[in-house]
Amino acid sequence: LTTPYVLMSAAMKKIGAQAPVNSFRFGELTTADNQPIVRPSPDLVYSSCVFDVSDGPVLIDVPAVPDSYWSVSIFDARTDVAKVISVRENGGKPARIVLHHELMQLEMVPDYEPVALKYNKGIALIRILLKDPAQYAAVDAIRRKSTCERG
Repeated sequence: LTTPYVLMSAAMKKIGAQAPVNSFRFGELTTADNQPIVRPSPDLVYSSCVFDVSDGPVLIDVPAVPDSYWSVSIFDARTDVAKVISVRENGGKPARIVLHHELMQLEMVPDYEPVALKYNKGIALIRILLKDPAQYAAVDAIRRKSTCERG
């Protein structure tokens, strides 16, 4: 089926128009007038990166967000989930991921978890739960330290 590719291609195009490839776009807090994705959760803050590993690995760094639930998910060009890291699984440590195509020879990158992909492109999505909207400024400052860049 081509539907997953078409849907993901449209999502990558929309997000890619708001930030360069291999860099995070930091979304604003969702309101009734600001809904960048279909059916967003108003208590989640979203950050997204359209990535492309065709020219080499991409490094994703996401700092830990104290006292909040957060996760980073890696979706490939077919919408399949390649990896999810959450605060529950990693004990509150920062997430450090190196993305690469499964056929690409990867030199080990110390302190980064390798994620092999079947496709060169996809989206990395960070979700951070706000217990209270008053947390937004502090959480926003932390999440803006996240990076998505060629390794």
